Amino acid sequence: QVQLVESGGGLVQPGGSLRLSCAASGFTFSSYAVNWYRQAPGKEREFVASISSLGIRTTYADSVKGRFTISRDNAKNAVYLQMNSLKPDDTAMYRCNALVNLKDSWGQGTQVTVSS
Repeated sequence: QVQLVESGGGLVQPGGSLRLSCAASGFTFSSYAVNWYRQAPGKEREFVASISSLGIRTTYADSVKGRFTISRDNAKNAVYLQMNSLKPDDTAMYRCNALVNLKDSWGQGTQVTVSS
């Protein structure tokens, strides 16, 4: 059974940093790309970043490029999202996602709130 569990969210002031984690289980983690998405209240879900199975290729939304860094540790079955220079517009529920055996799998999400 595929499981993705996010953690690391919280309340942070503008300009601050957070590191999100996504712990995976139930599949051969090192064989699959992983994505981060976010959704703010009243807004559509937005792609944030993705990382290829071996971590060689990364992709970012323009809105986070230069501020966020996605990485993974296949030995720990984990993906990370380092978020720096956070802005109020980054406030959202962040969820990790993987397409495993043609099925979309999602974690429950971790809330990030950027506010003074």
